[in-house]
Parts: sequence; structure tokens; C-alpha cells
Amino acid sequence: MLLSVFIKRTMRKLAGIAPTNFLRVLALRLAGYHIGKEVWIGQGLIIIDDNMGGEKLYIGDRVAIAPRVTVILQSYPNNSRIREIVPTCNGDIVIGADAWIGAGVIIKPDIKIGQASVVGAGSIVTKSVAEGTIVVGNPARYLRSITTESELEMATKLDEEFEGDGEIALVD
Repeated sequence: MLLSVFIKRTMRKLAGIAPTNFLRVLALRLAGYHIGKEVWIGQGLIIIDDNMGGEKLYIGDRVAIAPRVTVILQSYPNNSRIREIVPTCNGDIVIGADAWIGAGVIIKPDIKIGQASVVGAGSIVTKSVAEGTIVVGNPARYLRSITTESELEMATKLDEEFEGDGEIALVD
């Protein structure tokens, strides 16, 4: 058990500093987290996980996570005297397929971010996010839906016109 905890912590730390996306994704998979296909993880990802509670991180296919995102699976006051009166926060985090997590986002425990959702840069996610929505702010609040028929058609058209070098084009 001690060896598995050491490996998980080491791989988690490596994922935060690895110079390429391939190495970041590989390190997170080796740490035991579920990472889907074609996932992009920016540099500086922080996962707060004490390895003792059994909480899980699930990242779906084609998720984009920008730099300096913090994912909190557990939080408690450690050795502080208030530990007796302040509840521990812990829980799984699920990020659905095709979601986009902006730079500097903080995701608290026990959160589900729905498929094809966007969390704006700098947001603090304290409640689950519905599929196909954009949330922003502190705490993250619903901004609008992104699943209208015209937006889906525009995305499909852009995808067909794009001659893929792996980059994402944003249209305003």
C-alpha cells in the first residue's frame, strides 16, 4: 500500500510539471486516474488527493483543461484544532466528454461537469455543471447554454472546413 501511495503521489506531481501533454496524460493514468482519449491537460495541473479516501477523478474523452487548474478531491484542516468542528470536504470529480476547463479554474470535491460544458477562466466550481452550458465566476454561475441548433451546425461546419494541425479555432 505504501508503495502504491508513493507512486500515485509521484505521478501526480510529475503530471503537473511534465513538458508535454503526452507525458502529463500518461502520468495521470499511471497515478490511477481515469483519463479519456484525446484529452489535453495544460501545465501546472494541481490535484489535491490525500490517497486515503478512495475518491476518484474521471476525465472524459476530448476534454481540454487549460494551465493552472486545481482539482480538489479532499479538503480538511489537517492538524488544526478546528478539525473536530469543521466538516471534511471530499468526493469524486467527473468531467464529461468534450468539456473545456479554462485557465486557473478551481473545482471543489463532489462535482460533475457535464458533457460539452465550458467553465470560464478563474472560476471556482462549487456546484455541478449541467451538460452543454457555460459557467463563469466565483462561485461559478450559469451564463448561457451552448447547445442551440445553430451553434452545433456552426461547429460542424468549422470542423469540416478545418484541415487539422491539431489546434482549435475559436470564432466570435
